[in-house]
Amino acid sequence: MDGDRDYRLFAQIVASGSLAGAARALRLSPPMVSKRLARMEERLGAELIRRTTRRLELTEQGARFHADVLAILASIDDAEARVAGRTLAPKGPLRIAAPTSFGRMFIAPLLPSFLERFPEVRIEIELSDGFTDLLAERIDLAIRITAQVERGLEAVRLAPSRRILCASPAYLATHGTPASIRDLAGHRLLAARGQLPWRLSANGRPVTIDAESVVATNSSEVVRELTLGGVGIALRSLWDIRPDLAEGRVVRVLPDHQGSDDVAIYAIRPAGQHMAASVGAFTEHLRRHFSPVPPWER
Repeated sequence: MDGDRDYRLFAQIVASGSLAGAARALRLSPPMVSKRLARMEERLGAELIRRTTRRLELTEQGARFHADVLAILASIDDAEARVAGRTLAPKGPLRIAAPTSFGRMFIAPLLPSFLERFPEVRIEIELSDGFTDLLAERIDLAIRITAQVERGLEAVRLAPSRRILCASPAYLATHGTPASIRDLAGHRLLAARGQLPWRLSANGRPVTIDAESVVATNSSEVVRELTLGGVGIALRSLWDIRPDLAEGRVVRVLPDHQGSDDVAIYAIRPAGQHMAASVGAFTEHLRRHFSPVPPWER
C-alpha cells in the first residue's frame, strides 16, 4: 500500500542520511525519492526533513513522525512474521557509540562472539569521550557512564562504576601523600574536560572537589597516562585502573573517599521507538556479560 511504501521511503532517507543514499538503497532515482518525499510532506501538511547544503535534518515534527513510522513498520514486520510462522532474527545495521577507553577495553572484545551468533548484523561502532546526540547521529545504542540518564532515553543499567582517588608512587614520593581531603588543595589534580568538579562520598557524606586539572585534555586516556607518569592525582574508575593497582603502578589515595555511588554504566537508546531485534539482542549480550558482577571486579 502507498502509505507503507512512503513510510519505508522516509525511514530509509533518515537511515541513509541523504536522498541519494536512500535512492541507492531502494534502487530509485534521486529525483523520484525527492518527489515522493515532497508529496508525502504535502499530504501531511508538515515539513519532515529540512534540507541544508551539508546534510538533511529532521524537523521537530519529522523526528516525532520518524519514531511513529519505525514503530508502525516494526509492527507490520512482526505481524507478517507471526502469520508466516517466522521469528525475526537480528540483522541489518547496528550503530553503537561508547566512551573511548571503555569501548576499547570492554565493548570491542564482545563483538566477535555476538557476530558469531548473529552474522547478519552489520555493526558500526563509534568511540568518543564527547557527548553523542543519538538522534542526530542515528545511534541505535550507546554506552554511557553517568549519574543520571537524561529524559527522552531508555536505559538498561549494566554495572556500577566505582571510582577511586589514585596516584603513582613516584608522584607521592615527590609531593607527599595527602592525609585529608583538604590536602588536595595543595596537590596537582588530573581530569579530562568536563570531569571536574569531583563529587565524592566519605562514610555516606558527600564531598565536592572543585579545581582545575594541571593538564587540560578532552581525553580520559591521556589522564590515565599522565597519572601513571607521575604528574598528579586522579579520580579513576576501577574498570580502568584495577590492573595498575594490582601491579603497584598506582596506589590509592584517601581510601575513605570514593566517587559518588550514583554513577553507573548504562546501555541507552532513544525512547518511544520500536526496539529493533539487533538492539535487544546486543543489550542482552551486554547484560549477561556485566551482570551480576562486572569483569573488573571478579
